[in-house]
Amino acid sequence: MKIELLKEDESFGGQVQTYRHNSPVNNCDMQFSIYLPPLKNNNKAPVLTWLSGLTCNEDTFMIKAGAQRMASELGLVIVAPDTSPRGDDIPDDEESAYDFGLGAGFYLDALQDPWKKNYNMYSYVSKELNEIVYANFQVDENRHGIFGHSMGGHGALTIGLKNPNLYKSISAFAPICNPINCPWGKKALSNYLGDDQNDWGNYDASELIEKDMVQTPRKPVLIDQGLSDEFLERELNTDHFEEVCEAKNANMIIRRHSGYGHGYYFISTFMEDHLKHHAKYLSNED
Repeated sequence: MKIELLKEDESFGGQVQTYRHNSPVNNCDMQFSIYLPPLKNNNKAPVLTWLSGLTCNEDTFMIKAGAQRMASELGLVIVAPDTSPRGDDIPDDEESAYDFGLGAGFYLDALQDPWKKNYNMYSYVSKELNEIVYANFQVDENRHGIFGHSMGGHGALTIGLKNPNLYKSISAFAPICNPINCPWGKKALSNYLGDDQNDWGNYDASELIEKDMVQTPRKPVLIDQGLSDEFLERELNTDHFEEVCEAKNANMIIRRHSGYGHGYYFISTFMEDHLKHHAKYLSNED
């Protein structure tokens, strides 16, 4: 598949590049950014997929997360897709709400009109984007991890847990852990998927684990959560997720941090920990 380079910048000895390509999965053009560290001995590098949260796009992570220095040291490629399809012909929320439609694809494959033609972010992230990255960059497809924030943390957990042969490491910042039971999730899932809540559970990390819909992860999943996060009680359901994981002996490390909120000050503080977590489990020796 042809990809078009839109821009590139040097960063810590590597490059941040942004590309556009036609997406048959989403029936529109899509964009993604990628950090390419200096190659070591011309070897293929491990790769991480980052999934951003509501309102973000392919640039947000690269600009705000402060990941490039450590990614350069560790030799990690990081690819960050947009958070939804976009374009003049792409349907959006009638009131242009931030939590549904453009910028809010929720990393699922929609079942309802008019969304199902374009909003297929689960298949885009787990299949189409990977094929593009593997074909065009010097990465090791057998050393692939996934992580994300908020809506993207939900995406990282659900996509990672459902595809253990593809993603060898998983982590998340302030993920939406139980979307079938929070306002953001109920709005997105009902509109994209319809009224059958059996379909909703396919995109809910708590449901996937509680109902044994996925295997218990062999390697620990790292989750960081700020205790001053304004969305913690209403939207994220971290405590419920932890209870489910403990009941099922799921391999989760959930860390809580006093004083930290929901945004990129929090993410950038603990980014190094997450990159080292992935590097550990994506090493050649593992």
